[in-house]
Amino acid sequence: MLFMATKNIVVVGAGFAGVYATKRLAKHFKRNADVQITLIDRHSYFTYLTELHEIAANRVEEDAIQYDLQRLFGRRKNVKLVTDTVTTIDRVNKQVVTAHGSYPYDYVMLGIGSEPNDFGTPGVKEHGFTLGNWESAIRLKEHVKDVIRRGATEHDPELRKALLSIAVVGSGFTGTETIGELRDWRDELAKENKIDPEEITFNLIEMAPTIMNMLDRKDADKAERYMQKRGINIMKSTGVVGVHDTYVDLKDGSTFPTATLIWTAGVKATDQAAQFGLQQGRAGRILVNKQMESQDDPDIYVVGDVSLVDEDGTGKGQPQIVQGAEATAQAALSNIEAKIENKPSVEFKPNYSGFMVSLGSRYGVANLMGWMHLSGFFAMLMKHLVNMLYFCQIYSGYYLFQYFMHEFFRTKNDRNLMRGHISRQGNVLWTIPARLFLGAMWLVDCWGKIQGSGSWFTDKLRLPFAWLQTAATSGASAAGADATTAASGAEATKTATKAVFSLSYEYGNDPMPVFSQMPKWMYDITKTLIPNQDVALFMQKTMTIIEILVGLALIAGLFTWLSSAATVALIATFCLSGMFYWVNIWMIPMAIACMNGSGRAFGLDKWVVPYLQKTFGKWRYGTPKSLYGSDVVK
Repeated sequence: MLFMATKNIVVVGAGFAGVYATKRLAKHFKRNADVQITLIDRHSYFTYLTELHEIAANRVEEDAIQYDLQRLFGRRKNVKLVTDTVTTIDRVNKQVVTAHGSYPYDYVMLGIGSEPNDFGTPGVKEHGFTLGNWESAIRLKEHVKDVIRRGATEHDPELRKALLSIAVVGSGFTGTETIGELRDWRDELAKENKIDPEEITFNLIEMAPTIMNMLDRKDADKAERYMQKRGINIMKSTGVVGVHDTYVDLKDGSTFPTATLIWTAGVKATDQAAQFGLQQGRAGRILVNKQMESQDDPDIYVVGDVSLVDEDGTGKGQPQIVQGAEATAQAALSNIEAKIENKPSVEFKPNYSGFMVSLGSRYGVANLMGWMHLSGFFAMLMKHLVNMLYFCQIYSGYYLFQYFMHEFFRTKNDRNLMRGHISRQGNVLWTIPARLFLGAMWLVDCWGKIQGSGSWFTDKLRLPFAWLQTAATSGASAAGADATTAASGAEATKTATKAVFSLSYEYGNDPMPVFSQMPKWMYDITKTLIPNQDVALFMQKTMTIIEILVGLALIAGLFTWLSSAATVALIATFCLSGMFYWVNIWMIPMAIACMNGSGRAFGLDKWVVPYLQKTFGKWRYGTPKSLYGSDVVK
């Protein structure tokens, strides 16, 4: 029997490349018990780094871009997860050494990623902010909350201006997406701190004469116009040479006031890359050949942002983007599989299908396949689809679902692609069908009352009002009038009331009414309110118009609470008239369910109710402010 020695594959780094490669290797070797895969990362989760700006700008929950490795890999027997920090690779004894142990390897895949590069600019580390990991995004978010809160109550005009000024250095993917997302957050921050939103300023600083130079010029110009329309100040050909607590030094010798400087002007390999004794190139990236093998050791593969494939001899290497990470991981894992199975090796083939940049939660620009240019809704939709495609590639249906929920259903303040229409924050999304159906039922019922021979708006329909003659001989009952006449008058009153307060449903053969006859007290009230036939006809028309208005309001989602409450009141009245049946009593609980603000989801209440609240609130109380008196900073 042929015995195959166990092959150990150690993947260092649970980033885009590491998770992608581990998933693919695990699936490929799932029936081969002689191949064991170990994934080592200092965290127990994978961070979706390209969405850090969403955390920093408070669009999604803090854990929305964290994906637990155990949930990602489930109970795969051929994958061992290790939470530890790799310190070095012992190439002599073929051991990956960590802070708390060591792991034997036949092949190593090194995907330790990159980190922001401040190029040694003074003050960036002490006073600036970067977006290189989950912790830095949380730190930036808390800082923005703090400076806006402080700025709202600051009396000194210069300091107030600096505190309420946010600046981003660098107009690459991270920079433009961060400034766009922060701008989306502006109105919420202003409202919470009771200041004019215009006081919070956003500034994009770029050393080059143009911005977003990774994009086609046409797309970049479109994005620039959008940012300027939203009030973002774009400072081109402007270099930052120093960062302080409340201002930055510019290359031309001037200063710019800001207490929030976010540095996104470059990336480099992590400092950890220098610990492995492998040749490094530009920005500390580890040099590899076209098979993604380290130039120092063919059993060590380097993938993702930390690797550098110098295809054209310029030393620039492949772009440090997710598509590049996937492509390098695919080449490396294919070659590991080839070595184990004695197959030919393959070369790294960059495959960049396009670039997509978001400028907030609802607008973006995209260039696909080099010829398809998208902007606005469709560009953002494509960005989401690409993000979700990654979860398909790593076979994670669970986190595909979680991404979808976080991005579309769990956001607040309308900050998603659908502008809040499908957000579950108000727990109203799933009452939309009930609201539409309930409104349609009113309109269907009224259709026969407003057209045809049975229209209530013609004189053809006359109600039996024999009781009016009885009422005309007032005091007849007291004078000992014939009891039969009085009884027939009472019956006529009930018949008239049923005609006014009724729904024309005819479900079932013999539906059971809620009340078989009108209660005495209801009869007395109705007789008072409807003293004659003219009033009865007027009430018929009025009730029909009210039903139509209620139906239209429910369908449009306008004043939904009032419309739902009116439905409950009308149904209760119809029940008391003796002309409403148990088979239709569902309208009451459905109307109560719709009272929970269902008009805010795909309805006019989304705009009308906040407008009325703001208008009447301002009329009654004025505009809330954080500072009062003559010394208020304008």
